[in-house]
Amino acid sequence: MSKFGRSIRTFLADGSPSGLRHVEIANWSGQALACPRSRFSELKEWDECKRPGVYFLLERATSDNNTAYIGESEDVLKRLANHDREKDFWNELIIFTSKDENLTKGHVKYLESRLVQISKDAERYQLENSVSPTQSALPRADAAAMEEFIDNIRLILGTLGHRILEPISAKRALVTNNSSFILSDYDFHFKVNQVKAAGKITDDGFLLLRGSQLSLKSSDSMPGKSKDIKNQLIDSGSLVDKGEYYELVKDKLLSSSSYAASLVAGSSRSGPQSWKTQEGVMLKLIEEQLLKH
Repeated sequence: MSKFGRSIRTFLADGSPSGLRHVEIANWSGQALACPRSRFSELKEWDECKRPGVYFLLERATSDNNTAYIGESEDVLKRLANHDREKDFWNELIIFTSKDENLTKGHVKYLESRLVQISKDAERYQLENSVSPTQSALPRADAAAMEEFIDNIRLILGTLGHRILEPISAKRALVTNNSSFILSDYDFHFKVNQVKAAGKITDDGFLLLRGSQLSLKSSDSMPGKSKDIKNQLIDSGSLVDKGEYYELVKDKLLSSSSYAASLVAGSSRSGPQSWKTQEGVMLKLIEEQLLKH
């Protein structure tokens, strides 16, 4: 991630933040068009989407089970007309093309392959792509240019609310008056009722790490949302019964440290008071120290 700020300009075609949007980054030859499925027909008025590019069909779900499809075409709009009829899951579309029209079939095939792999590695969205697309062999300079293009795609997608290309364990920096303080550098631990768990702070919430142990029992005081999450993890196979406890076999992102703590303990818990560093410092104290700087 660049240490320098970036300038992103978003043009709202009809003045609505949820309508058709044209997005640019200063000094970048690429561009993005985003719109809800209900406004798909308006894209025919935009030549920007009638050229080679890559696109994301996205389902903005109410739960954390978001779905996406990543594709490419030499004429994105024409290809998307087929998807509008054949794919039902999506409710939002984001297209990436070039303003200088220098993207070739080889470039967009390279982009599609890399974007699918990055998304799978990030594990944030369930991909509808049935096969992994073949990556084009590009000259070294072209491949480097496409990697830069991907970085800008990631930035715009995140700005538009889709962190599909961002690994959930990505670090964030908190800058105080005196220094750059990396909160996510801390490893937090929680031991209760003969179980122990580990987690980290991320931009999206609290990441409960694979290998954490969770209580078999769920008390009446356990928040209903935590119970629902626990049941979902059991049903999906992400929680394995080890006899004396459940073991988490896949990292789980939660909206708060308290939900994570109650999930581990099987009862109502304060996350800031439950999670501690290896040295025994509570998350609450670290947060309070940050506020003093």
